[in-house]
Amino acid sequence: MVRACLAWCFILVSAIGLHAQSWVQIEAHPGLREAEDRARAYGNAFNDVNGFRLRGGWYALALGPFATADQARSRLLELRRAGLIPRDAYVSENTIYGDKFWPVGANVAPTPAQPSAPETAETVTPAPEPEPQDLEETPRQARASEALLTRDERRGLQTALQWFGFYRSAIDGAFGRGTRASMARWQEANGFDVTGILTTTQRATLLDNYRGALAELGLAEVDEDTAGIKITMPAGLVNFEKYEYPFVHYEEKDGSGVRVLLISQAGDEATLGGLYEIMQTLEIVPLEGERSKKRNSFVLTGQSDTLHSYTYALLKGGYVKGFTLAYPPERADDMARVIEIMQDSFEMTEGTLDPSFVNADEQAVDLLAGLELRRPKTSRSGFYVDGKGRVVTHIDAVQSCERITLDETFEAELTTTSDGMALLTPKSALVPLNYARFATRPGRLRSEVAVSGYSYEGALDGPTLTYGQLADLKGLNGEDSLHRLNLDALPGDVGGPVLDRAGAVAGMLMPNANNGRALPQGTQFALNSEALAQFLSENGVTAAAEDNTAPIAPEDLVVAAADMTVLVGCW
Repeated sequence: MVRACLAWCFILVSAIGLHAQSWVQIEAHPGLREAEDRARAYGNAFNDVNGFRLRGGWYALALGPFATADQARSRLLELRRAGLIPRDAYVSENTIYGDKFWPVGANVAPTPAQPSAPETAETVTPAPEPEPQDLEETPRQARASEALLTRDERRGLQTALQWFGFYRSAIDGAFGRGTRASMARWQEANGFDVTGILTTTQRATLLDNYRGALAELGLAEVDEDTAGIKITMPAGLVNFEKYEYPFVHYEEKDGSGVRVLLISQAGDEATLGGLYEIMQTLEIVPLEGERSKKRNSFVLTGQSDTLHSYTYALLKGGYVKGFTLAYPPERADDMARVIEIMQDSFEMTEGTLDPSFVNADEQAVDLLAGLELRRPKTSRSGFYVDGKGRVVTHIDAVQSCERITLDETFEAELTTTSDGMALLTPKSALVPLNYARFATRPGRLRSEVAVSGYSYEGALDGPTLTYGQLADLKGLNGEDSLHRLNLDALPGDVGGPVLDRAGAVAGMLMPNANNGRALPQGTQFALNSEALAQFLSENGVTAAAEDNTAPIAPEDLVVAAADMTVLVGCW
């Protein structure tokens, strides 16, 4: 009988063992609603969050299941090191858990219940006791309980205070004057008595809020073998999208507004410098913001009303690697701390992206490696009028501009305007290859003229010449300052120089102002050279004269026009 019982018991224990599973228990809460909120937050970071009822009436959150305790312990240590779960998380067995309350609808126990199995110290973990209330802990008691904290626990409190902006010093675990002041500020901001010493409950509240913030962001280490980069980033806010050399694209997740680029290419100082310039032409790097370039690294920040971004790149061991974090302005506080974490965790490993990672379906002149290039809202033409790089264009080209560029490279400022003319001055030294020499006498009617301009608003690398005729020396209403032309110009040509066959500037192309009338095709108007010269003289620019009236070769006219014509960008 005894032998039969022993055999039966052995079979029963073995059967129970077959169902044993291990978990990483991360939190427990006395209320269901609070437990569900925390499960939802952790769900942004982990895809294996489970919630169970405990026998004591509490609600536990656990990651898993794991086939063995060793697997659970390995995951526990990994997440602890990353700071993504509480330090008091531990490995548990499913025998302590009741019905599931999370995910919602999974109202089952983790394994077949064993209600008759006796509870032992090895298999049952009692529900945690509620933390003591502030009223039960005086500052003296709080200091006494604080003295029991390990150095890592003290550092954890400093890290949490730093995350919420209350602490700015070193994370050293020493509670000096700076840490005490930060604790006092945190207490004041959260409605506690200001003592500079956190009680047990306050410490738990601070750390719980910190873990919740981390869980919402889903901070996790990403090992991007293809790019040779390891980095901790807000994986709960982004999804992998694609490889597009030299970037790994992570798009926003669930409308977070957050994007991440990982940068990976082989290169040297020239490569780093080129990347520095190229990144500033992309929409993902707004114009406003600090720029800092060193010999082997650079930082680009950008801020606009709708987008903030931070870009870091490093040259090391023949690799140029880095990252860009882009986010909406309302997330600036959280993202400032995420940037610190990303930069501190950034690690370059072997290899780079393969240059063959190019999406042929997305190639376009306004895209670079899958990213949208920044383009001006309008582009028109202008031309240099002296050796200092000053430019004349039509006022329509520069109205309501936050920024004005010349040939998309040089920044310029609007000096003055008058009668449709605008004078631009470059913000940095600029010596043009050629500048306008103005015709000193009117041209002959029906003589050949040409407009030099960016007809296609920068789609081509240089200006085009559009040929036509001088139709009249006056405007339709008898205006002496206008010439009427017969040629087919485009809006991008407005502001460009009108040249005679000698290469002299006879005028500046004006926009059509037909007052609702449909004019014959090819009817255009130009402000004549006399009006231009007077405008320049009144504003301190000496207009150079061209006395030569002999025609020049067509190819020479093309070169002279291209060297003086400017693409004026309004941003």
